[in-house]
Amino acid sequence: MSNQSPIKHVVISRFTIRPPVENDPRLLSSRTKALIIVILAMCAASSGFSSTIYFPGIPDITVDLNAPPIATTLTAALFILFMGIAPVFWASFSDYYRIRRFLFILSMAIFGLASLGAALVTNIWGLVVLRCVQALGASCGQSVGAGVIADCYPIERRGAAFGKYFFGVFFGPLIGPILGGFLIMSDLKWRATFLFCFAFAFTVVLLITFTYPETYRENEKWDTSLPITTTSDSYKNEKQQQTATKNNNDNGSESTRISLEQEPDNVSTNSKQSRTIAASSNIDPAFSKNNNDNNNEDAIEIKKKKTLNPIKPFLYLRHPHVLLASLVTAVAFGSMFAVETIIPDLFESNYGFVPWQTGLSYLGAGVGNLCGAFINTFLSDRLLLRARAKRGGHALVEDRIGINVWPCGFILMPFGLLLFGWGIGTGMSYWTGIIGFGIQNFGMNQIMTALSAYLVDSAPGIGASFTAAANFLRMITACALTLAANPMVKAIGPGYTCVFLAALTYISMGLLVILKIYGGRMRRYSGY
Repeated sequence: MSNQSPIKHVVISRFTIRPPVENDPRLLSSRTKALIIVILAMCAASSGFSSTIYFPGIPDITVDLNAPPIATTLTAALFILFMGIAPVFWASFSDYYRIRRFLFILSMAIFGLASLGAALVTNIWGLVVLRCVQALGASCGQSVGAGVIADCYPIERRGAAFGKYFFGVFFGPLIGPILGGFLIMSDLKWRATFLFCFAFAFTVVLLITFTYPETYRENEKWDTSLPITTTSDSYKNEKQQQTATKNNNDNGSESTRISLEQEPDNVSTNSKQSRTIAASSNIDPAFSKNNNDNNNEDAIEIKKKKTLNPIKPFLYLRHPHVLLASLVTAVAFGSMFAVETIIPDLFESNYGFVPWQTGLSYLGAGVGNLCGAFINTFLSDRLLLRARAKRGGHALVEDRIGINVWPCGFILMPFGLLLFGWGIGTGMSYWTGIIGFGIQNFGMNQIMTALSAYLVDSAPGIGASFTAAANFLRMITACALTLAANPMVKAIGPGYTCVFLAALTYISMGLLVILKIYGGRMRRYSGY
């Protein structure tokens, strides 16, 4: 790159699909990383606020487009469904082509064009289709974004980064109705909400194009790799030296990878295979895939040609630790979305709120989310390092499930749900609903952030795919609860509806206890 002119360098880095990554992304300046997190949060927030920004205008949509109730419900439910399916494909493309930046640009362009179409549509079923396309574009940030954080931050510093990133993920659905409540007061009414989405997407595309660097980190390139040619005997000596080096570097923080890929013809077949010895004093051995077959062979890393398989991330749910973490986050996120869906009808029928007042009723959840993100940013990495220190410097992925998640899951989230449901159902002040939803979001933020970091830490190099698999289950659950929430409220009332959601929360926390205790065994069983 040094022989290129500055203009050519700018063109290659800004206007090519896969610009070269010239330096280790983990060595980027703090300022650049902060910019990356901000843009990631904006991409992730696009799905959240676009899913709810038009909620205050649903009555106007029904009238203007002569829409049956099922059609307006589908604009929300199918959006969530596609938000669960599409990230799996984005993650597969990212891992296969080893790109991040171009996918963000492409996805936000799709999101922007679909938003513009939704603002101009004159048919409710056209709006349903465009909402699905909008979800396709907005979904990239939630799966590929987790991979970017793994690119830029070592394990010990990912907790704080995830806290900031997920503030955008969770704040989006809550700020959406507030924005929508004011936007529909304009002459354009509900169409103004989709024009705002278009302007937002256009702004993000410009930011990514001119300020955002490519961050895909090839671990085999940036982790020290030394090819060594040796004989069978010298290989044994080399292995002994590496073992000694490993024991003498208990305070080291960088992983040294030594690949033995070429050996003379007189070496046995087993010795000729590509071997990887990972020497790290503070990295959980489960971070590297364990391929031992109980035959005393050394860990063997065989490089295979990558194939593009968009279905593969779905299959990661077969691993018990991925499934359990995904189920816990699915219940937490789905419960939040269910409450969010029933707020407009409840506040309008019980308190006579007009659209802009309904939008403001989401502020409590926004404050709870903000506080949760702040607390998690402060605690996550500290609790991780504390657990590691108690173990003599040895790390476990399950350290991410820190002490802060237990009161959030067993006390705060159920209490917030019950306060919301029974406060409104018994005719108490609307502040009970606002505060209850805020408490629920405070707890949800910390659980979601901890488990998202856990999934990325448990699978170095394919964190985006693990996150996409979890996101799929999360959105499927949110879709189901969204469809069921309003009928349940009409059938059994808001109080018992929230009792049902609180019961689901307790069941999910039981699964989290199992993951905390047996997560290591589950990962070893799955080969991670």
